[in-house]
Amino acid sequence: MHLALPDFRRARVLVVGDVMLDLYWHGETRRISPEAPVPVVRIDKEGARVGGAGNVALNVAALGGRARLIGLVGDDPEADRLQALLAAQGVECALARGLPHTLRKLRVVSRQQQLIRLDFEPPAGAADLLLSDYRRWLAEADCVVLSDYAKGALAGVRTLIDLARAAGRPVYIDPKGTDFARYRGASLLTPNLAEFEAVAGPCADAAEIARKGEALRAQLGLEALLVTRGEEGMTLIEAGRPARHFPTRAREVYDVTGAGDTVIAALAASMAAGAPLEEAVQIANYAAGVVVGKLGTATASPEEILAALDSHAPLPRGVVDEEGLLRLVARARAAGERIVMTNGCFDLLHPGHVTYLAQARALGDRLIVAVNDDASVRRLKGERRPINALAARMTVLAALASVDWVVPFGEDTPERLICRVRPDVLVKGGDYRPEEIAGAECVRAAGGEVRVLPYVQGYSTTRIIDCLNAP
Repeated sequence: MHLALPDFRRARVLVVGDVMLDLYWHGETRRISPEAPVPVVRIDKEGARVGGAGNVALNVAALGGRARLIGLVGDDPEADRLQALLAAQGVECALARGLPHTLRKLRVVSRQQQLIRLDFEPPAGAADLLLSDYRRWLAEADCVVLSDYAKGALAGVRTLIDLARAAGRPVYIDPKGTDFARYRGASLLTPNLAEFEAVAGPCADAAEIARKGEALRAQLGLEALLVTRGEEGMTLIEAGRPARHFPTRAREVYDVTGAGDTVIAALAASMAAGAPLEEAVQIANYAAGVVVGKLGTATASPEEILAALDSHAPLPRGVVDEEGLLRLVARARAAGERIVMTNGCFDLLHPGHVTYLAQARALGDRLIVAVNDDASVRRLKGERRPINALAARMTVLAALASVDWVVPFGEDTPERLICRVRPDVLVKGGDYRPEEIAGAECVRAAGGEVRVLPYVQGYSTTRIIDCLNAP
């Protein structure tokens, strides 16, 4: 299945839920306190990020969608700081100042390790203050995301769901707690595995998740249920279809904080931009793979998601231009593959060429064939050459099983191109001496090797052409 990103600029997402300020204090740990067996952290840097429902809105905005956020805060400097952080990223806010103080989470970090988290939570209440802004913005939204952190902003979640469904708007919920009945009638829930099992019961495998998930989906009248399963990926349970399992797309897990925010934001923005549910889930999966490689609450941009898509897609083979070749080589090297390169005119492809290219390919994982363009062939071989134009020569070479990438060059020798690629192995046929091989010095300087393969006797393009022209 080919996966492409939709135009997120079309997406208008209304986010409602628990908004919080994530504070980070960073410093070095050099000793243990004499007062208690705990590390002493000398704070030298402070940072602040938006958490909870605010992070969902930031993720929508980072994708290029229009994000509006409704939530509860205190009448304090922390609320001002939240508002400024959100506005700086293009999120339009309606933050009702109905709490005794703004919800804060303070994390103390030393040497990239979180040592402690301190939560400053106000008592729940004032959820009715959200309704006027909710009614005002609902008509202009493509969908609603309810981000529940069980801090009180969604105490009236039933009313929010009913109003949205009456207005014909889908409702996507990141749930909390064990009372999923309060979310009845929503379009989709995105519990993590622990949250799901707390409601549906322990699951031994993916099949049991699918079975219990379908029962829960039907019981709550949901259109779909998406269970996020950490390193096991995601399971999508949709009405009338078999469950689908998506493997994780994280290359390195550094911090899972806020990953659920990214999942529901990317899913909602994708669907609001016109993507089908299954594609939206896959985009959300890749977006989550991006953010877990970052420290703290984070967002994923379309460029980062595209890079993740690119890194997981099979490497294409065939004719490429120089810049495309360099990108493919970088991906192959990142996967630990060994790059082999050779070059030539390849005017008339004969059995000698085929044997030689197969031998070259056996020296590594990928074989690049650089081909002289028509003008350089004429300079080297005379005005009657090439017999076959560049496009035809490259097409035939690309069809060989031994060849991964075919790239043209316009100079008499490929030295400049070879020095850019810096293959692990540079190969030429036995009619060359090592000191005659263009680009050899660059390859050796980069730690590669230069190999001369045995010349296959009895075949020569020039001899074939001379024979054809003989009287």
